[in-house]
Amino acid sequence: MPNIRTRLLVVLVVLFGSLTVAGPTPATAATLPDSLWFDETPLTVQNGRFTDGHGREVVLRGYNVSGETKLAENKGLPFASVADAKKSATALRALGGGNSVRFLLSWAYAEPVRGQVDTTYLAAATAQMRAFLDAGIRVYPDFHQDLYSRHLFDPDSWYTGDGAPKWAVDAGNYPDESCGICLFWGQNITQNEAVKQASHDFWHNEYGLQDAFLATAQKTMAYVKQNVSAAEFAGVVGFDPYNEPHAGTYDSGQTSRTWERDVLWPFYEKFRSRMDAAGWQDKPLFAEPNLFWNANIDFQKQEGGLLDAGTLGPRYVFNTHFYDQKAISGVFMWGKAADGQYAGDFGTVRDRASATRTPAIISEFGHPLAGSVSDKAPTVLKAMYQALDSRVPGASWWSKPAGSGPVLSGSQWQWDIYNGRHHELMNGNPDKVLTTGDAWNDEDLSAVRLSDSGTPVLRQDARLLDRIYPSATSGTTVAFTYEDRSRDGDTTLTWNPVPSSLPNVAQLVGSGQYGLLVWRSSSGTAPTELHLPASFPTGSTTVVSDLGTAYAPPSYTSTTPIGVAAEPGGTGSRRLLLTDSDSGALHYALVTNGASAPSTALLNAARSELSAWAARTIG
Repeated sequence: MPNIRTRLLVVLVVLFGSLTVAGPTPATAATLPDSLWFDETPLTVQNGRFTDGHGREVVLRGYNVSGETKLAENKGLPFASVADAKKSATALRALGGGNSVRFLLSWAYAEPVRGQVDTTYLAAATAQMRAFLDAGIRVYPDFHQDLYSRHLFDPDSWYTGDGAPKWAVDAGNYPDESCGICLFWGQNITQNEAVKQASHDFWHNEYGLQDAFLATAQKTMAYVKQNVSAAEFAGVVGFDPYNEPHAGTYDSGQTSRTWERDVLWPFYEKFRSRMDAAGWQDKPLFAEPNLFWNANIDFQKQEGGLLDAGTLGPRYVFNTHFYDQKAISGVFMWGKAADGQYAGDFGTVRDRASATRTPAIISEFGHPLAGSVSDKAPTVLKAMYQALDSRVPGASWWSKPAGSGPVLSGSQWQWDIYNGRHHELMNGNPDKVLTTGDAWNDEDLSAVRLSDSGTPVLRQDARLLDRIYPSATSGTTVAFTYEDRSRDGDTTLTWNPVPSSLPNVAQLVGSGQYGLLVWRSSSGTAPTELHLPASFPTGSTTVVSDLGTAYAPPSYTSTTPIGVAAEPGGTGSRRLLLTDSDSGALHYALVTNGASAPSTALLNAARSELSAWAARTIG
């Protein structure tokens, strides 16, 4: 509990640092945020949502850590050292606004000799994972693979892969790899016979390959559980068994849909049993469909999406990726992305998750930051984040907020502090040393890099990456939007302006950023939390809610309906906490940095407008 000095400081902040209008008396919290009690509970899947121990809906936002795992330079680890992992975790929280990471692991380095798990590798990976858990960042590990294995590729090849160990490749006696005329590395999936045959063998358990992988996965999960604290293990959300699964080649008469039903889903059931045996029985499996199920180029698209898996939750999560292949191609999309560009694509993800009664996560999304199509990145990424927040485009959000759907969890590809500073011998070839970009198949997608002084710095607009989002909602999210005002060159992108029908709200927001959450409360006592970006310093943040209004909100206490507290982990990031008292009621909260010492009259007028708007559009 706070001491007398802390209580006095809170009183002074309320009296002199803010303008507040009283709202409803909040429910009494069990304790104050000194103990971070509302951040230390494991997540489960309930009613189609990630749910914490206090019954709140949780949204996971963050990055993939990291594509460095695909490389040999650090022996299949995301980082060269635990110190680098800690540096990266702090930056990911403070600069990137993330509360979670998809943490990449390598089968090749976990089991370099058949039947022998390398505990040195597992110890190093677990220590790096703990750096994120200790920074208050939730983790879901991923056994990553692309093009099955780097050991399929010749030293002088144009391409490389990652995933399976050398012994698994040697067992197959595969043909010499060749992609023919391939402009993009992903074409190897369907054109390179070595990749196709090796993938087919894995899924059919030829040479006992799948059995070996499952045994290694179980030992890996057991090792992690045994070598982290109970509090740290609570921060491990679940496990992603296999990145971007594809059949390689279909059997006679088989389709992508029947392959998912007869081959992929039984694999997930086997992996699920391995999770249970390793002590992960209370954590969900992040199940990816056939990677081409939601491709946005027609000739790539294949039927799928786990259509025959039935109800997945609560032991599974619908886990998918999305890249705009039209934009990446440079051929099928000539211009930039626009407002609502991916509302339909991400709406399909929401629909599939709803049908399977489990939450969805877009565990990879992104766009190249260098090369001929990199000019599209600011708009493509803004449109993707917009679609994560709501299925309604900005142009119609204020008139149709109830159509927003659940806020999607997502992990951007990627967060690699070594971007542009690699020293990777491609396919072990000392004459092909890769240093630029991500050092893997000409990719360059990392949102971060190290400066010359060794400090992590963003490579993308901070206003795009460090966002307001509802990290934990005490009840059910009804609608959410965030106008980040991110830039495309010198142009500020505003896709969701406040309508002229709300003049006082528009005046309050001005040219600033804003987020608006509408939720229906539950009977829980834990507050609703929204991440506050660095661009929302407490002293210039305004909140207008049915719970009250605040300019420069005070520090959170159990009797404060609107307050600010630090995010867990000591990284300097902050959150806004909103405490309601009436189960089943509709609540809203507008958060903006556009106002400068707004008057009480303006705050009250904006509150009246928003109350009428919520009653009219949502009811």
